[in-house]
Amino acid sequence: MSRGAVGGGPLGMRVTIVGCSGSYPGPDSPASCYLVEAEDHERTWRILLDCGNGAIGALHRYADPLTIDAVFLSHLHADHCLDLCGYYVMRKYHPDGPQPRIPVWGPTGTADRMAKAYDLPLDPGMHEEFDFREHAPGAALEVGPFTVTAVAVNHPVEAYGLRVEAGGRVLAYTGDTAACPGLDRLADGAHLLLAEASFRDSDDNPPDIHLTGRECGDVAVRGQVQRMVLTHVAPWHDPQVALREARTTYDGPLALAVPGAVHVV
Repeated sequence: MSRGAVGGGPLGMRVTIVGCSGSYPGPDSPASCYLVEAEDHERTWRILLDCGNGAIGALHRYADPLTIDAVFLSHLHADHCLDLCGYYVMRKYHPDGPQPRIPVWGPTGTADRMAKAYDLPLDPGMHEEFDFREHAPGAALEVGPFTVTAVAVNHPVEAYGLRVEAGGRVLAYTGDTAACPGLDRLADGAHLLLAEASFRDSDDNPPDIHLTGRECGDVAVRGQVQRMVLTHVAPWHDPQVALREARTTYDGPLALAVPGAVHVV
């Protein structure tokens, strides 16, 4: 089992926590980025779920970034997408020469947003390095052994949760969201729910932005989720609070995301 692996059962997917800090990189972690790997009869396939600030540098610890087959962005806030700029530089200027284009799925306008982030003209922008595609909610997309479905969720910008299936196993990643019907569809029957827990129940939180630990637990219970990992806790919060809150409603296997941990789904 890989370094820091957690969990057991059939080897459908391996999920490595590359970055899990919420809102901005923290003292111990980059912002959101999750490496998902699965085997087929030929090779190991690798996708990234989000690519937030600081993620590409940390990714080198767990996989060669040039072996990534596709990137899926949940939304276009900097802590979920900004290191695509560094990845663009790596793929364009690598000493071995420009690398083949790989698909990047994201919300409407992802290609232009990333070009502006690196102060590039929109044409060609990053189109020579990435094959930008926009999420089609509910459509099942296939990349090697993976089937990925984007589910619209509730956040101040266009945002999606990502449901990833391989080898008969299901990973549900919330991205950033408040409680909403899409979140329940996303989590339904998941073997692992990777859930953001940015807010605390004890605070007067603004509506329609993020989840508390207790709300994550509620989603896991309704979806009969087998295991849950809490992520995206901001550096100004104690992650143990999120864990305690989730435990008030969910009594299944529960952990906090930490960089380098590998969860076998």
